[in-house]
This record gives sequence, structure tokens and C-alpha cells, in this order.
Amino acid sequence: MKTKTLRPDKVNVITLGCSKNLVDSENIITQLQANDYEVRHDSNEEANIVIVNTCGFIDLAKEESVNTILDYADRKSRGEIEKLYVTGCLSQRYKDQLEEEIPEVDDYFGTMELPGLLNRLQADYKHELIGERFITTPEHYAYLKISEGCNRTCSFCAIPLMRGKHVSRPIDDLVKSAEHLARQGVKELMLIAQELTYYGLDLYKERALPQLLEALAGVEGIEWIRLHYAYPSKFPREVFDVMAEQPKVCNYLDIPLQHGSDAVLKRMRRQITRAETEDLIRYARERVPGIAIRTTFLVGYPGETEEEFAELCDFVREMRFERLGVFQYSHEEDTSAHEAEDDVPAEVKAERANRLMEIQQEISLELNESRVGQEITVLIDRKDAEFYVGRSEFDSPEVDNEVYLPAHQAYLRTGDMVKARVTGATEYDLQAELLDEK
Repeated sequence: MKTKTLRPDKVNVITLGCSKNLVDSENIITQLQANDYEVRHDSNEEANIVIVNTCGFIDLAKEESVNTILDYADRKSRGEIEKLYVTGCLSQRYKDQLEEEIPEVDDYFGTMELPGLLNRLQADYKHELIGERFITTPEHYAYLKISEGCNRTCSFCAIPLMRGKHVSRPIDDLVKSAEHLARQGVKELMLIAQELTYYGLDLYKERALPQLLEALAGVEGIEWIRLHYAYPSKFPREVFDVMAEQPKVCNYLDIPLQHGSDAVLKRMRRQITRAETEDLIRYARERVPGIAIRTTFLVGYPGETEEEFAELCDFVREMRFERLGVFQYSHEEDTSAHEAEDDVPAEVKAERANRLMEIQQEISLELNESRVGQEITVLIDRKDAEFYVGRSEFDSPEVDNEVYLPAHQAYLRTGDMVKARVTGATEYDLQAELLDEK
């Protein structure tokens, strides 16, 4: 328990990076609140202690993290805050350099050092809170991290350097977490991990994602279960059986594929070919008709020729992915790709990213227009002026399509699930009208 002072401690936790970092921040907040701290998340309100949870994935993320640390270090020097702590991926990867270059920070902690951070704040790590979590997302959806770390050896990726080897959470623990979230009003679970489809190999000696999905589908109150960050090589196809047969598992799969050229995939050490990838995607669409597949690609990898990029463009045109994002290659030290020359100019990387997204924009518009007239279930996320804004089962928050419903039709609340008919479409959004007014 922390020492009581005349000035109560108020903590502001700042989260940078991905949803996996967000879950880590939520666990930090949960532990601090259990130790009687008043905690805010990404708040502009006054706080005397700041914890910055950093990202160290690519250059832009690292730059944002460093700039945020410097900003709060400056505030500390002006007396606006008393204590500044840094945790997360950047701190895990560059702790020694950060301590030397930004000494104003009171202490740095890695990705797996929550007990140490709590100890520095004179707080106890409460094991009895495992399974419980304060959520910073809207109360109707939450992320559920099913494992930590990654055993893959992708040449461009520094995540194993920051997160370590793959460690699965037991199914029973995850079910307890889901039950706790459901009691808080969560209807949608987004399963996340560095590598989702590796789940269970360390604990159960088999890929146990299908068994986990079945167990989570039994949690009362959970309506949608969504899969993020699957790896295509040796994908457990039984997942599609569960998806096809279990209504709570969304017909949605986030599966970063990275490239469509066999030569580039080999240099990336992705352990899969384009033909094998195409076979997997076709199988998914046959087993789960209407499945929405989200993927991401990496352009500008060392040695990527115009011909290899053209192969990627052809791959995207052929497969017609429902959702797609593009990253530009970032030359990361201590990865095997760093040994190669970063020989694709920055302007070429940007131009290729734009060209790929232009192709996807056309595909997305055509796919969305084909849905006009269809009936869908919409989960309401917010009200925006004259519209309620929500998502279908084919869309994850913040990165995918949204559905706009006229607000004059009915009174709806955030978290309501309603039936609607699609009446119009743009490249990245749908318009719809309510079918069953509430």
C-alpha cells in the first residue's frame, strides 16, 4: 500500500501504439486503483505522476514515443508534474540509451516489469485481480490478449526483441477475464496477440485457438468474438469450422500477409508462398461464405523491385480483400533485415503505398456497393450529429468501415445491437436504415 500524503497522488497513464499496449495500460490502471490511486487515462486533467506506455515498433512510432517522453520531461522540469515513469516496448528495447539521453525520467521499465513499476510507486501487485481489468474503450467492447510474445523469425520484425517468446494464457483464465468483462457490459471481444494462431502450442501441445473460441462463446453476455493478428503459415483451419458453426464468432479475420511476391516472402522469412496463401484464403471463403478478411502489406522491403511490387498489386486485385492496410518498410536494428541495404528510397515507398491503396479503394467501393439492400446487424458505437454510427460483424473499431443510421428513426444507446438494411455505400462506409425500431 502506498504511503498517504497531504497531497493525494493522481496518476495519468499515457498509451502509445497498438491495442496490445492498451491492454497493458488497462492492467496498470487496475492494479493502481486497487492500491487506492486515483488514475486517469490519456487525460488532460491535472496529475502529479505520469506513466508513458511506449511503442517501439517502427520509426514513426518510436519518434512519437520519444517526443511524448520529452514533452513530459519538460513538464516535470517546469514543476507541472512530480514523477515520470516510462514503460512498454521502447523502454524494453532502448532502456540504456533512454536513461542516458532523458535522465529526467524517474525510472524505466520493460514490457514484463509491471510488479517493478508498482513497487516503485509503493503499490502491491495484487494477484487476486488476475482476470479483472479496468477498460478504457467504450464499455460495449474490449480487447482480450490471449498470449504474449512471438516465436516467429520474420526478418523485418522487432517484436520478439521487445515482447520475448510466445506465452499463452490458459483457457480457464481467459474465460474468467471474459466473464468479468461481460459483467461490465462488454458485448464484443477482440482477441489479440502478437501471433494469434500459435495459441496453445506451449500449454496444450497443439494449436488450441478453436477450443478457446468454443469456450469463450459460452460466456453469457458476449455477443461477438473477433479475431486479430493471425499468422497464415500452418493456420489451424478448424478455426473456420468454429466460425461457420458458432454465431458469436464474427465472420471476420485479421491476417497480415505482408506481400504477394514469393521472392519477397522468402526474404522476409514468412514461411509461406503466395500459392499457399491463396489456397488458405479460398478455403476460408468457401467454408465461411461472406467472411471479411482484413490484411496488411509491407512495401519497400530491401531489394523490392518494381516487378515484385507489381506482383503484390496483382495479388491484391486477384484476392479482393475486404479490408486492407499498408505499411512502409522501416529499417529496424537487430533484425535480420537490417543486414541488408535499405535501398528503396523513401519517396518510392510512399508512392507504392499510395498506389496499392488506390487499388484497394476501388475494390472496397465495389464490395460495399454490392451490399446495398442487404440486412445487417449493427453495434452502435456513438452518436455523431444527425447519425448513429456503428459497425457490422465485418468491421473492427477504428480501422474498418462504419455504418451510418439516421438518428431521427429511433432513440438508440451506445452498445445497442440493431437490425438495419444497407441503403448506400462509399469506399469505406455504409449508410443504412433501421428495420426494427427500438
